[in-house]
Amino acid sequence: MKLLIYVVCVAFMLQSCGQKLVQKVKVLKPQLPNIIYIMADDHATQAISAYGHPISELAPTPNIDRIANDGALFKNNFCTNSICGPSRAVVLTGKFSHINGFRMNGDVFDGNQQTFPKLLQETGYHTGTIGKWHIDGIPQGFNYWHILTDQGNYYNPDFIGVNEKTQKIDTTRIEGYATDIITDEAIKYLDNIKNSKQPFMLMLHHKAPHRNWMPALRHLNKYDTVKFPLPNTYFNSHEGSTASKEQLQTIYKDMYEGHDLKMTKEKGSNELAHNPWTTDFDRMTTEQRAIWDKAYQPKNDAFHDAHLSGKALAEWKGQRYLQDYLATIASVDEGVGKILDYLEINGLSENTLVIYTTDQGFYLGEKGWFDKRFMYEESLCMPLVMKYPKGIKKGTVIHALTQNVDFAETFLDYAHVKIPEDMQGKSLRPLLEGKQNAEDFREAVYYHYYDYPAFHMVKKMYGVRTKRYKLIHVYDDIDEWELYDLEKDPQELKNIINDFSYNEIKVKLHYKLDVLQTKYHVTNKEFEKASKEDVDKAFKQFERLRGQTGTSYNPIKDKDKKFFSN
Repeated sequence: MKLLIYVVCVAFMLQSCGQKLVQKVKVLKPQLPNIIYIMADDHATQAISAYGHPISELAPTPNIDRIANDGALFKNNFCTNSICGPSRAVVLTGKFSHINGFRMNGDVFDGNQQTFPKLLQETGYHTGTIGKWHIDGIPQGFNYWHILTDQGNYYNPDFIGVNEKTQKIDTTRIEGYATDIITDEAIKYLDNIKNSKQPFMLMLHHKAPHRNWMPALRHLNKYDTVKFPLPNTYFNSHEGSTASKEQLQTIYKDMYEGHDLKMTKEKGSNELAHNPWTTDFDRMTTEQRAIWDKAYQPKNDAFHDAHLSGKALAEWKGQRYLQDYLATIASVDEGVGKILDYLEINGLSENTLVIYTTDQGFYLGEKGWFDKRFMYEESLCMPLVMKYPKGIKKGTVIHALTQNVDFAETFLDYAHVKIPEDMQGKSLRPLLEGKQNAEDFREAVYYHYYDYPAFHMVKKMYGVRTKRYKLIHVYDDIDEWELYDLEKDPQELKNIINDFSYNEIKVKLHYKLDVLQTKYHVTNKEFEKASKEDVDKAFKQFERLRGQTGTSYNPIKDKDKKFFSN
């Protein structure tokens, strides 16, 4: 009997010690950070005032700047493939486009593959995604999702989600402005999860400022009186680059005058000029359209009275584009402010990693362009700011060469999740915590764009960028190399591929390119060419959609060459 009592006492003591040990382990386990990843669509670095560009000084983004000021600003962050859907797939998977299988819009994304939201969800994170998805299929790896259909619309957008009553997937139209709706939905999500013991990860994806740049009703006249500086390369002859000459994304030649620039057919009319896509305006309510017309009618009538042509018309189009684009960003910045305020008010700011970025860079008139796709700096470079009071020192500036393929590993690293060996990026956490120097992080970044023939007819290209140099191979129906010395030629206007003084640099860059393609498992399959029939078909389709009203301006054919800046 005594022996039995002794055994019971020992067992009780061991159980008690075990419980205390478990409790001690729980206490020592680090508190996992919440993660809010805010991604706009096509938000140029030039349009974020924290980066100090002259355009953004006239159209500041104070709330996005709050993230940079309270945390880190990345000076050399780049995309791997400058187009919307593929960039999103790279972020989710931590793998280059040729590995995750989503190389261009129109490809089908395999949602069953490994993604960082799935890995976070498996380790106890509550995961959500709200807003633009744009990579096919239903989001996987998320406890909650409510996404825009396809590209989404600015006014009264349609959302896809799971009906709480029926538990079936359905589509619902929500009246209002997309940016505001997405922000409000995100705050509702945070409200529902904030008292949970689970850490959360929210991907908040805005449609704005994607084409066709429709501002919120409150911002329709926000920059009417502001004259933005057009880039000194706005009228460009594109010497040394066939791909640049043959693109179809020039503001004063290729924008749709009604759909993009909101121009009307004649004075006194609110009927839009060339507008091959009408749903963006037709889906407005009568009240919304009345407010819109009241704001745009006077300035469109003034345009008709001015009878502009040639260079003056081309510059007017550039101003209208910038005014609309930057006014569209105003609501995005306001939304970021609401999220930051919510975190502070609810005591969540200290333990939340907040990221603001976009899917790639964008042109604001440089080389005369809008859109992205090229490997030049404006479309290759992505804005990236991050704040995490517990782990990122205020005012941190990162000069290392980073890419969006690094994002997944960064989030997993902060969440103390083992990083899969098949991911192809590098965690940014050592840079953010001052444990790694920029020089030691990465010598060069690799880029590959595949989407040709397609919208804007930008050729396929791949290349390598180091701190100072950039080597680009443009291929498919042409075969050309471009080389730029970014220190001497930051605007990338002079292709020095045939300059003998750079021969040693060329050899080193070609070697670095080969090394990176081997490292990232790039095969010959990635260099397949399109058929001539496909190219001709795409060009004809684009020409049909582009149909202008006779007010376009082509400086390359204009006899007065003084308009060129180089």
